[in-house]
Amino acid sequence: GTLLNLSVSDHGRSDSLLLSWDEPEGGAEGYSLALSSLGSGTLLQNGSAGPNITSFWFHGLTPGTRYEIELTAMLACTETTSQTVTAQTSPSPVRNLSLSSSGSSAMLHASWAHAHGQREGYHLALYHSDSQTLVRNASILPNASTFLFDGLLAGSEYALKVSTLAGSSQASTSIHQWTAPTIPTQLRLSPGSSTSLIASWIGAAGAAWLHLALHNLLTQTVTTTLSARRGLTSYTFQHLHPGTQYWLGLSATAGPYTVAGPNATAWTYPLSPGNVTLSSAEEQSSLQARWSAPAGERDFYLVTLQEGEDGAPTRNISVGGDNSHVTFHGLSPGKQYSVQVTAVAGPYQASARSTAAWTQPLAPSGVSLSSQGSPYSLLASWEEAMGEGYVLALSPMEHPVKNSSLLKGVTNFTYEGLLPGTLYTFEVSTVAGPYTSSPQCITNWTYPLPPEQLTLSNQGHSTSLQASWRAAPSGNTGYTGTLWETKSQEWVRNMTVGTNWTNVTFEDLVPGRQYTLEMAAMAGPYRSPVRSATDWTYPLAPAGVTLTNTRRPLGLSAFWDKAAGDVDQFHLQLYSKSHPAQRNISVGPNTHNFTFLGLSPGIQYFLKVTVLAGPYRSSSHFATEWTYPLSLANVSVQPGRRPQELHVSWVESGGGRDHLVQLSVAESLSIIRNVSVPRGVTQLDLEGLVPGSRYRVEIISQAGPHRTSSQTAIGYTVPLPPLSLSASPVSTAWALTVRWETPPGQRDRYLLSVNEEGSSAPKRNLEAGKDSTNVTLAQLEPGTCYLVGIWAVAGPYHSLPKNITGCTVPAAPTNLILTNPGSSSELYMCWNKPPGRRDHYRVILYSLSNQGRDRVQTLSPDAQNITWTHLEAGSRFAVQVTAVKGSFEASSTNVTQWTYPLAPANLTLRSPSASTLQASWAAMEQGAEGYIVDVYDTASSSRIGHMVLGGDARSHIFRNLSPGTRYSVAVRATAGPFHTSTPNLTHCTREYDALLA
Repeated sequence: GTLLNLSVSDHGRSDSLLLSWDEPEGGAEGYSLALSSLGSGTLLQNGSAGPNITSFWFHGLTPGTRYEIELTAMLACTETTSQTVTAQTSPSPVRNLSLSSSGSSAMLHASWAHAHGQREGYHLALYHSDSQTLVRNASILPNASTFLFDGLLAGSEYALKVSTLAGSSQASTSIHQWTAPTIPTQLRLSPGSSTSLIASWIGAAGAAWLHLALHNLLTQTVTTTLSARRGLTSYTFQHLHPGTQYWLGLSATAGPYTVAGPNATAWTYPLSPGNVTLSSAEEQSSLQARWSAPAGERDFYLVTLQEGEDGAPTRNISVGGDNSHVTFHGLSPGKQYSVQVTAVAGPYQASARSTAAWTQPLAPSGVSLSSQGSPYSLLASWEEAMGEGYVLALSPMEHPVKNSSLLKGVTNFTYEGLLPGTLYTFEVSTVAGPYTSSPQCITNWTYPLPPEQLTLSNQGHSTSLQASWRAAPSGNTGYTGTLWETKSQEWVRNMTVGTNWTNVTFEDLVPGRQYTLEMAAMAGPYRSPVRSATDWTYPLAPAGVTLTNTRRPLGLSAFWDKAAGDVDQFHLQLYSKSHPAQRNISVGPNTHNFTFLGLSPGIQYFLKVTVLAGPYRSSSHFATEWTYPLSLANVSVQPGRRPQELHVSWVESGGGRDHLVQLSVAESLSIIRNVSVPRGVTQLDLEGLVPGSRYRVEIISQAGPHRTSSQTAIGYTVPLPPLSLSASPVSTAWALTVRWETPPGQRDRYLLSVNEEGSSAPKRNLEAGKDSTNVTLAQLEPGTCYLVGIWAVAGPYHSLPKNITGCTVPAAPTNLILTNPGSSSELYMCWNKPPGRRDHYRVILYSLSNQGRDRVQTLSPDAQNITWTHLEAGSRFAVQVTAVKGSFEASSTNVTQWTYPLAPANLTLRSPSASTLQASWAAMEQGAEGYIVDVYDTASSSRIGHMVLGGDARSHIFRNLSPGTRYSVAVRATAGPFHTSTPNLTHCTREYDALLA
């Protein structure tokens, strides 16, 4: 049929459908339409349309319902064409949609009446109005008519869109609603300053608007109102009255909802009073406080009287907010006071302080003046008196006054820098603010200074001491002193002299004894600190000093006699002019001898004995003696820089004037060399000796009259290396013969080392006698090069090495085989690999059939075969393989072999007569060693003729054959054991009759 291209639309109407179509080709006489319910097929509406009509409306349909529409076109000649299409009407929106919070701050309840017609379900979309964000998305069944949205934001406006779903169409309706607000919590009102209050709260996000009202509780008026949007959590109220109480109320609003919130009260800070002063009142021990009232309000004033610099409260008085002064009575004399005036408003205070004021002071009591043993100071002290401080005055008798001022709390004062031994007058008064009390007076002496630069000196005398000093620069009335024996503390004598004396001499004292003098200056009732001086009388020197030698143990003994008088100790000084160190020994006063041990051997020493008495000394004359020298230690004899030299070295054990080095040949005791060396030299080179010889060395040390020998040391000179070293192979064995010439001098033996060249294997070591000139190195690898080293050895020393490289003869290849693989141009050659090494193989192929055409190949040392190609067919060859190592060679035996010959060519047969048959052929390339011709009777296949011919033959005639008979002939070329045949060729002998004819 003809396609009508049906299409259906509703144009936004839920109870109608518009059917449209295309007019068929050739037109139509009219159309009939039928609308039925989809599924049941029940006809619901029908209609018709005339020609040229291409659309039709169906009205009164049920919303959201699926229909089937059939269109039939009446064509010419009573023909019709039909086409069916399905369609669905749009659904209707819900009715009576409502959205309610029911007073909830987190839920909204949606309800509606079902839409007219059919539907497949509902779709709900909830939006937050301020942010325009989708909050909830829900699809529900078609029979549901309510839905609860929870978990919403308090005090927020939401928009709900409900869509009726039918097929791909939907119909929507919307509604707006608010959730109930939540009130803020923890409202706080606190002062920010004297004219501001700060309000803060928590939970401001639950309301769209917050309303605040601030009331002045003193005047009962509204001061400030404020409306703030969601999110504000604090606000500062400015321009308020200081010291005033306020009340703050708060409410929350969201859409149609308003909720009353909490309230709070607070005070602004009061202002502090101004111009606070404290001054003396008319009455004794009274002070009056005054101030000026600040702006704003306050409940009352708290007036606090504070005592001292630390401001400790002593009295509190509360007065009304309108007062401006207070008087304090019965205060302590000479005390400092200040006043603090505090304005109080509610829980808050604002204070101001006055400057200090004083009451009249009293004079101090208990005044004293003490020198405390000091020549330059006096300590004044008194009992504490109330006041700000003290005024002090000190003056020497009939001299100017020295004034000082001290702060309160100080009850003593030390005057420094006074004149020693002087009488002073002291006065003290109490000061309190502008007031000063009457003075208290007292007198006392300073201590005198002790005598200065007191000394006690023997001035080189053994029985007297002189004391001297310098007079003190200030006053005193004289000096007193006592002389003591220092060690025994026994009194010797007293002395007292006038103020102008500066020295005294003490006679008849004991030599070498220590004395102490104690002296002091006097002034009034006081004595200066004691000064003391000490010294010794000069000691007498010892006599009879001697120094003697001891050998075992090595040392020197000193002896001396004691002189008259006291001795603290004896000091012994032992030294040597040639030795930097010296020995200093101190012994007690009753010792008269001493032995010095551990001295340096072979050294001349000098001894001095000194008597010590305090810091003074008296010394004897010098005594001298030598210590025995020690034998030299660590005598070493080593080879010198040349084989004809010996280097002798030793360690000096100490002492000695010089050394005598004696050299002898070790095998005899005769001395062949005497060399004298001075002390301090520790080595010697001996020249002109025999290389490789053994020598004996002994060194004698001398010190003064004493001599000592060292232990004997043995040494060797280094031997000379062998000369003209050579190494050659032994032809009959895998060995090397090493030869050399004997060098000059002596030696104990020769040492040889053998190492395979390029190998890491351990060396072979062997020895040869000292008179040997050759050695054979056996059991070596064939075809291998060896590094041979040789040394001459004498004692522990050996000569410089001589090295040479020698190679053994290689081993010849064995089991050489030359085979023909069945070829006329190739031969295969192989052999067994011989032991040892080689540089390469040289392989030679000899042509025995054609002289002068030999071929040579060089192969790697590991090769074991070779194939010779492009050879002459039917020829005989010989081969030989040679192992090559340097200039040495070893060859295998020769082996021969033939190549296969080529078959003869151009074989022809003819019968010259009835009883003969002639065969002719041509030779290929070089021909063959020979030819074999066989003739067969074709009928019986039996051979009837066999002929062996030389290599030059090119034809042959078989005779005595049967006429007219067919024969088969083959010609074979031969070369050694090999042959190659032509194909059989047949021919008939002539008929007899033909021959007759």
